[in-house]
Amino acid sequence: MIETIRSSTRLIAARPLVAIGAAFLTLIVTFAVFAPWIAPFGPDAIDPVNRLLPPGGGHLMGTDHFGRDTFSRVVYGSRLALLIGVGVVVFALGTGVPIGVLSALYPKLGRVLMRMVDVLMSFPSLLLALGLIVILGQGVFNAILAIGLIYLTTTARIVYGVALRLRAEPYVEAARSMGAGTWWVVTRHILPNMISPLMVQASFVFAFAQLGAAALDFLGLGAPPDVPSWGNMLAESRIYITRASWLLLWPGLMIVLTAFSLNLVGDWLRDRMDPRFREMVGK
Repeated sequence: MIETIRSSTRLIAARPLVAIGAAFLTLIVTFAVFAPWIAPFGPDAIDPVNRLLPPGGGHLMGTDHFGRDTFSRVVYGSRLALLIGVGVVVFALGTGVPIGVLSALYPKLGRVLMRMVDVLMSFPSLLLALGLIVILGQGVFNAILAIGLIYLTTTARIVYGVALRLRAEPYVEAARSMGAGTWWVVTRHILPNMISPLMVQASFVFAFAQLGAAALDFLGLGAPPDVPSWGNMLAESRIYITRASWLLLWPGLMIVLTAFSLNLVGDWLRDRMDPRFREMVGK
């Protein structure tokens, strides 16, 4: 345990931006969990007298066109960001992993499943999400399904490649020669050895889910307009870009920094689990 902590510390020291990204993600989680205590106002508290106030005074990030406190809405928006991120990761991994593993273990079934994955991957991601939203309807749950379907394909492809490699490992062949069934091989050998790449994939899916959700919200096809989300805040404030530019600055900054931090952490996880990188920083 101590050696693992020391190794992780050296990796973070080699890439100090990772610590900053992890700290920012911790801040976002704190906002989401303790929003009622952190936000000075309710997310929908309207004050027409103080509309479009610049940052400062009693409003840290200013107010919007309804007089709502921007900081409070940013804090509450972190809840939806985490909900969509976790939902997309669970959906993408929960469906992509079985598809990839089954395709690797059963080649005939794999040819069918992988061709279906190829068809989905041939569509531009945003266009595919828009089409699904039009079919399913607007809503947070439908947005999670639409975005999750996009990253289901990449997850299935990654798992398929890893499972093909693991299937040919000597210890798997030895287990089969001793009479081990498919379920035993999958649960005891294949899935445990996929944890590392799946953790890295989950971090990247989480990051891109933020961008996809913000895009759908901006287009009016994601969360309902009355739900405080960073994408909705951008959509509502775009007409005030010259009069109150700070209204676009804060939610846009939160989206960018969240996705950037998640990518930093994902890169760190990948390097942490790569023996060649650990040797380079001196394990």
